[in-house]
Amino acid sequence: MYVDVRDDWLSYFDEVPRALVAANAVASLETLEQSPRHQHEKAQLLFTVRGVFNCEVEDAVWIVPPQCAVWIPGGLPHTVFGSGEVECISLFIEPPESPSLPNECCTITVSSFFRHLLMRANELPELYDVDGPDGRIVSVIFDELAVAPLEDLRLPIPSDPRLKKLTDLLIAAPADRASVAEWASRIALSERSLSRILIKEVGMSFGRWRRQLHVILALRYLSAGQTVQAVAIDLGYESASSFVTMFRKMVGKPPTRYLLGSRLIN
Repeated sequence: MYVDVRDDWLSYFDEVPRALVAANAVASLETLEQSPRHQHEKAQLLFTVRGVFNCEVEDAVWIVPPQCAVWIPGGLPHTVFGSGEVECISLFIEPPESPSLPNECCTITVSSFFRHLLMRANELPELYDVDGPDGRIVSVIFDELAVAPLEDLRLPIPSDPRLKKLTDLLIAAPADRASVAEWASRIALSERSLSRILIKEVGMSFGRWRRQLHVILALRYLSAGQTVQAVAIDLGYESASSFVTMFRKMVGKPPTRYLLGSRLIN
C-alpha cells in the first residue's frame, strides 16, 4: 500500500483486523516537520528505504539511517521528521505475546534477508490469509524482529531547562570545542554541577553525550550529500581521520558503512 503522510491515515491502521499492516510513504523534510506528535494502538516498525529519519519521543531522539529501522511500541507518543526527501516502509504491528520483542523504542539493524521480508510485506494484501503463505511470511517477520541487533543511535534529551538550553547551544555550534567548564558557565552552572545533572538526567558524561550528538548530526549531514571531510570540519574535528575514529568508536562502524549502498555519499 502507498500512502501520503499528509493524509489522515494513522488511525485507520489500528482498525485493520490483522497482526501486520504495511504502508509505503514518501515525504519531504518540510512535510514531516509539520507532522504533529501522535500515537497509535499498534506498534510501528519504520524502515528507512532512503534518507534519514529521526523519531522523537519524550526523553530521546532516535536516528534511523538507511538499512535501519526504528521500533515504536504501541501507545507511545512520538513524532517523526527527516532530512531532505525520505522514503520508508512502515509496518503497523499487533504482535503475538512474546518476551523477545522490544518493549521500548529502539533502532535496529535490518539484515538483507529482513529487508527483503519488509519489502515483501509491503506487497501483502491488507486482509491477507492468516493461515496461508502470507500469514507464514508475517510469522517469519516477527521471528526476525525478535532477534534483530540493536543500534546505539539514541540521543537522550534532558528535561532540566538549563540542559535543554545547552542542547540548543551545542546543536547551533557543533564545531565549538569549548571545555566542559566553559559550556557549564554559559548556562550558569559549575563544571561539577553540569556533570552531576547530566549523569542524573541522561546517564552520560558530557563528552559522551556530545559525541552522541555528533553522530546524530553527522548522519544528517552525510545523508544530505556532504563529504566525510566536510562533516569533520563542520563538527570541529582536526581531520577526517579523527572524526572517523570517533564515529567508529561510538557505533562500531565508520560512517560510510552506514550509508553503503544508499547512494547518499559520492
